[in-house]
Amino acid sequence: MNTCGTCLIQPPPLDACVAALDYAFPWVRLIAELKFQQGLHWVPLLSSLLERALPAQLSWPAQACLVPVPLSPERLCERGFNQALELARPLAQRRQYALAPELLRRTLATEQQARLDKEARQRNMHGAFHCPMPLAGRHCVLLDDVMTTGATLHEAARSLRRAGAASVSALVLARTPAP
Repeated sequence: MNTCGTCLIQPPPLDACVAALDYAFPWVRLIAELKFQQGLHWVPLLSSLLERALPAQLSWPAQACLVPVPLSPERLCERGFNQALELARPLAQRRQYALAPELLRRTLATEQQARLDKEARQRNMHGAFHCPMPLAGRHCVLLDDVMTTGATLHEAARSLRRAGAASVSALVLARTPAP
């Protein structure tokens, strides 16, 4: 594995990140339907794609917990569900991972990231999460639908690390391809 210069100077707060898909056609459309058009019928397919993306050599500790990235209460009310939690449920059940949505809370109703550039996304997410309990030595796997710049996942990981998490990895359905 190669590490870029930026990551050598300022290591990201994630130990690893696994992405199932490129955020490109046809997945962009399915993910948008899931999130914005109550497309929960896509959850079984998309969750199985997440599971298939997990490398065979990936070994999270038995006590690792799956932490879906939370939505703000306002966004949750608007959507009616958290797509990250919906994707995490079947994966946690099939893989027997501890599902722990209570480990991370959204403390700020942030602007939608899709409308912002990289720097604005980082500012937008600053302080957006809080871990309400100590995590001394726990291993956490954040789960989210899409990773673009990493601002959301990095801020969530920082919050879990401040609470004492020993490691924080991420599992995302789709990742914006590198230029």
